[in-house]
Amino acid sequence: MPNPLSTDIRTRFERLFAEDLSGREIGRRLMISAASASRLSQKLRQGLRLTPAKNLRNTGHGRLAPYHDFLVELIHQDPDITLKELQGALADAQGVTGSVSGIDQALTRLG
Repeated sequence: MPNPLSTDIRTRFERLFAEDLSGREIGRRLMISAASASRLSQKLRQGLRLTPAKNLRNTGHGRLAPYHDFLVELIHQDPDITLKELQGALADAQGVTGSVSGIDQALTRLG
């Protein structure tokens, strides 16, 4: 998914729209797609602001969050433990199956 348009581009778009330029012309000047320019100009014609939408994506701590203390304890007991060994210990002790990459991400979040 592409990144949202910057606030600077949105502000410049509003300024050029106020000068009665068409959405497509503004898109060419600001080097954004004609479809995006058309959507932005439609928003402005409806009297809406060009603020980016809120990101409603879940930014929780993942499925392994309840087991963070367990993972940290294992690492303190054996600092040379591998991710694969952590995966096996988690499955044996807690009955939880987690991927190696998921465990890595959980540990990265913990620092």
